[in-house]
Amino acid sequence: MKNSASLLRVLAAQLISFVLFEVTLESDGQWAIEKYPVIWAVLGIILLISIAIEIAIHALNNVLFQSLDDAAKERYLAAQAAKKTTQFSGIKRLYKKLLDSKPVEEEHEIILDHDYDGIKELDNNLPPWWLYGFYFTILFGIVYMVRYHVFDGPDQTTEYEMEVAEAQKAIEAYKLTAKDLVDVNSVVALTESSDLAAGKAIFEQNCVACHKSDGGGGIGPNLTDPYWILGGGIKNIFRTISEGGRDGKGMISWKQTLKPSEMAQVASYILTFEGTTPAEPKEAQGNLWVDPEATQDEAPIEETPEPENEKVTDSTTVAMK
Repeated sequence: MKNSASLLRVLAAQLISFVLFEVTLESDGQWAIEKYPVIWAVLGIILLISIAIEIAIHALNNVLFQSLDDAAKERYLAAQAAKKTTQFSGIKRLYKKLLDSKPVEEEHEIILDHDYDGIKELDNNLPPWWLYGFYFTILFGIVYMVRYHVFDGPDQTTEYEMEVAEAQKAIEAYKLTAKDLVDVNSVVALTESSDLAAGKAIFEQNCVACHKSDGGGGIGPNLTDPYWILGGGIKNIFRTISEGGRDGKGMISWKQTLKPSEMAQVASYILTFEGTTPAEPKEAQGNLWVDPEATQDEAPIEETPEPENEKVTDSTTVAMK
């Protein structure tokens, strides 16, 4: 490629191809070039084709030039030279206007009287680009002062806190949809049949040895009554599965074996045991669990046995013979 125009055309072909790939291909939030690495090969082929076309055009122009007579060659070269001088003329004019400087041959008009060791000073105007930039900073300063110091706009600390709060909300919303990011604070009871079926499969694979398939309890406690050693409810059950039971005699921690979504599924399945009647229920262990968010009507009431009728003897009664 002999000139900048050829280089610009090749780069433009690459850029247009890249943009078309990104716009037309579905990549689910990724760069298309990342999801489909074959695009690199396609862009490489387009690059080679573009270079080949430019070389072919240059070779054709050279053949045509050699076929001209001497006078025609001179006219062609003169036209090319004239074209070169006017190339980017608009940009060059704008550049000179932004500099606002005198040509070297006219510098004698703005030279100052004093000199130092033969060094003289020119009285050039300030470059317009610098002057306009300075005016802009003044205007920006006025607007900033009025906005933040007169009308009490939010300062940097307030803006930071607002952005952090928005980011925290976005994180919490994302956690609700990202099942494996669920934790003890965000877990909720799952009610979908697919989740409960998955929880049942996990329970039957890992939990029946201690709690039996109907939740009646064996080595582990009964899961069908409202009594819980480490607290009931989805959050407490999730925590117990994740962190394990009581030190030395409780069950192991399952967080290294099960994903958070799987612990949420099996915890939700365990909740379905409450109120059922197992074949061989183990005696209740722990304390009666009352959900702090449940209404008074929904909260279980611990039944206490009524005292047996006692025979009351009147101490004033005297046995008669």
